[in-house]
Amino acid sequence: MKPSSVVGHFVEQFTSDWSTRWSPSEATKQTSTGGETFSYVGKWEVEEPTVLPGIEGDQGLVVKSPAAHHAISAPFAKILDNKDKTLVVQYEVKLQNGLECGGAYLKLLKESPTGIQAQGKLHFASMQFSDKTEYSIMFGPDRCGATNKVHFIFRHKNPKTGEYEEKHFNNAPAIKNVKTTSLYTLIVRPDQTFAIKIDDEEVSKGSLLEDFEPSVNPPKEIDDPEDKKPEDWVEDSKIVDPEAKKPEDWDEEAPREILDEDAVKPAGWLDDEPLTIPDPDAEKPEEWDDEEDGDWVPPSVPNPKCEDAPGCGAWVRPMKSNPAYKGKWVPPMIDNPAYKGVWSPRKIANPNYFEDKTPSNFEPMAGIGFELWTMQENILFDNIYIGHSETDAAALAKDTYHVKIAVEKKLEDASKPEEPKPSTEGIPTFAESPIQFARGHAKAFIDLAMIDFRSAVNQMPSTAMAMGGLLATIIGALFLESQENSKSSTSKDKAAADKAADAPVAGDADNTEGSSDVRKRK
Repeated sequence: MKPSSVVGHFVEQFTSDWSTRWSPSEATKQTSTGGETFSYVGKWEVEEPTVLPGIEGDQGLVVKSPAAHHAISAPFAKILDNKDKTLVVQYEVKLQNGLECGGAYLKLLKESPTGIQAQGKLHFASMQFSDKTEYSIMFGPDRCGATNKVHFIFRHKNPKTGEYEEKHFNNAPAIKNVKTTSLYTLIVRPDQTFAIKIDDEEVSKGSLLEDFEPSVNPPKEIDDPEDKKPEDWVEDSKIVDPEAKKPEDWDEEAPREILDEDAVKPAGWLDDEPLTIPDPDAEKPEEWDDEEDGDWVPPSVPNPKCEDAPGCGAWVRPMKSNPAYKGKWVPPMIDNPAYKGVWSPRKIANPNYFEDKTPSNFEPMAGIGFELWTMQENILFDNIYIGHSETDAAALAKDTYHVKIAVEKKLEDASKPEEPKPSTEGIPTFAESPIQFARGHAKAFIDLAMIDFRSAVNQMPSTAMAMGGLLATIIGALFLESQENSKSSTSKDKAAADKAADAPVAGDADNTEGSSDVRKRK
């Protein structure tokens, strides 16, 4: 593939001389025994894609090691100064194995005497590139667990304290987790607005001054840390009415429920019949040994005499709500005349306040780096553009991304398994036999849906609609039937209750103790 003629502050297509620009990290860390080991053991290669290759001979930078830390960087030929300019960061990501847990973002590295320095050739500091290397912007996809976002983070210097703070875009879009090439573009404009594109389509936008956490500029006023709430400050808006008195007729001892003296025992109540009886049809098992198993007792079954009777066993007078019940008396609440409201400390001028109206004037940048940890290998990066021209970035995408994605999608479509077809052979036409026609198409739809429901709906939409309508009709009929049954059951319960209310009073009104064989009328 012939490289694009598009130029920018930094354009990388990983041509044969790529290793003169890029340097894998040789940063080290201390071991538990006091020695040193490499921090980044993940391997890098520049090669053609192995999954859905778009353009013959087109190579990219590939993460080769699963479950490993990778780091590689390249210095710019000269410092990138974005003062009062548009910044465009664009690159391709190809997740050949998908992305379950890992990052595929890049960093624009801050120019630093002890870090990356723009010089157009490899430098010792490039080989020491690590997570400790200062950066200005971090942009790109990241996915693991609950995280699924395209990061846009920039580091901002507090002019009062000199300290740096990461500012995170608070509405980051989701990544494109596909095996075809994805194009990620960040555009930051001098009016402090920005846009994020995926595959040349805008997916998110915002303002550097409004859409980042923490915000770029601190509040003008803050709570006075020296201000204390006065001891006599009253925050209770309501108090107990000190003038309220419990009424003389208020009986706190009255129970919530009392015996219903008007209740009558239903006619036909079988006082001498238990609710259950020994099963007359039960027989002692042949293997039952009285000496080892004890005396055999037949199981209990419902007493058949109680089925048609209003109840069995000793009748117990039911309880009813006590009209005299009032419960524990509680004095009412009234507005508190001493209430002053919720206290808050007074505001003072923020001693650390500043206003940066142009955070897009990022500190000078000297290089680019990928510092990643990922569980999936074979992540491919290609066609990186970093510069000030949206037009040039679009031209590079036209020369590269749009050419390869068309090929990749054709390859992807060709590699998909053939969609199963409904088996309608031998089914008569509707004119020949309407019943056989409907039955045959319903069976064909169900057979295909068992394999691929979406395909069945797409290929047999009329049958799908007819079966959906039939299912809705069945569900509706069942619902109406359940409603009718519920109404019938309620009517029967009400009739039984009315019958019980008209029965004569029990002879022993004081008999309130029941047993396990008593069925109580509620």
